[in-house]
Amino acid sequence: MTTTDTPSRAARIVTEVCSPTVVVVLLPLAVAWHATGHQVGRTVLWGLVVAVFSSALPMLFIVRGARLGRWDGHHVRNRDGRTVPLLLCLGSTALGLAILLFGHAPADVIALDVAMLVTLFACTIVTRWWKISLHSAVAGGAVATLALLYGPLLLLLTPFVVLIGWSRVAVRDHTVPQVIAGALIGPILGGAVFLLVR
Repeated sequence: MTTTDTPSRAARIVTEVCSPTVVVVLLPLAVAWHATGHQVGRTVLWGLVVAVFSSALPMLFIVRGARLGRWDGHHVRNRDGRTVPLLLCLGSTALGLAILLFGHAPADVIALDVAMLVTLFACTIVTRWWKISLHSAVAGGAVATLALLYGPLLLLLTPFVVLIGWSRVAVRDHTVPQVIAGALIGPILGGAVFLLVR
């Protein structure tokens, strides 16, 4: 292995381990843990509703589509190919939100889902013309949400947002402006919606 191989391998690992799919499984559990007063059963229930409809089901669809050759991989690197997967993510997240509302989920969990839905909608609109980084948007929004719930000490997670942004540039899926835009839209738009809805 040469020295030049190391950063790209590290970047690929960060890109996968810190993908929106992973973050959107863990974040709802952290929010539900706080929202339910640390009740394990309700944390798992509401956290999994968000995780399944906003992460697992969309990723299953995306992976299947990639295997059928409909797009160029599970990260859908081609901007033009992102419309259908993003619309599916929006529809699935909206269905999950309906379940949360029908089931009288805790307010913070509902607020998280609405914030994710609005941020995803904004990113979908932007992506019609410019390939904004969803990795950075989700990571930035996650750090903002955790800081709002658990306190400003959680802003110490911000370097992870920078690391994720670096990985997206290093694997040549995004430019620096695209990851910066994502890292801003997630906490600014998502954080504002979360605060307004909760």
